[in-house]
Amino acid sequence: MAKPGNRELVTLQCTECKEENYRTPKNKKNTPDRLELKKYCNRCQKSTIHKEKK
Repeated sequence: MAKPGNRELVTLQCTECKEENYRTPKNKKNTPDRLELKKYCNRCQKSTIHKEKK
């Protein structure tokens, strides 16, 4: 079984308009660096790179 407490919710922020669009779980133990995902941004009306917010 997985240990409780390894996963945390992180906020993803659009790199172009700085809008906070998504919240996703992340395993801090396996991926200590920041996430970068290509997601759709409603404000920009296109797919952009979203980075993990501090």
